[in-house]
Amino acid sequence: MTPFIQHTGITAPLVRDNINTDTIIPSREMRSVSRSGLSEGLFAPWRYDDPNARTLNSAFVLNEAGFSGASILLTGANFGCGSSREHAVWALLESGFRVIMATSFATIFRNNALRNGLLTIELHPDRIERLAEWVSRDPQAHTLGVDLEACTIRHDPHCDAETFSVDPNARDMLLQGLDEIGLTEQSSDEITAFEKRDQKRRPWVYLGTD
Repeated sequence: MTPFIQHTGITAPLVRDNINTDTIIPSREMRSVSRSGLSEGLFAPWRYDDPNARTLNSAFVLNEAGFSGASILLTGANFGCGSSREHAVWALLESGFRVIMATSFATIFRNNALRNGLLTIELHPDRIERLAEWVSRDPQAHTLGVDLEACTIRHDPHCDAETFSVDPNARDMLLQGLDEIGLTEQSSDEITAFEKRDQKRRPWVYLGTD
């Protein structure tokens, strides 16, 4: 996984609550178990007037010229609810998104995002609305900058950067580009030392493991 340190990008406001995984990537758009070929189906129910003919809905934010190339998404509460569909994260990543800022996330979606290197940031609704209003004034110029090391969001150059909170383990995984297995392997010496101590205390547990 590519480490996430800092990212600056065009930010698309899609401030709606309860956007579920079937809206992010409908099942009909999941034609294989591959991580590729999903970007066309991202938000298909809203992105297209006719999903079969791929007729674009000009009123949908990601179809607006100003938000072309957006890599940060601003959204509402309970983003990624519904079924556990890792394809939803894959579709967002393949479409170029690196950061999702929401008032809250479905737990399974947040875990899938972390596992794939997509940064999720929870912000108060007032902050989401304020950032959405700011980026909408001039989408191409009013980019957001996210610094995961400092846990800050920078927008207006005339204002101080704003801080955000993130789980320390999640932060470490993203900064180092690690998944859960990679993070565990960093503690291999401690795990081995524990097993040696435990084997002395409970030798019967380890019978037949040599």
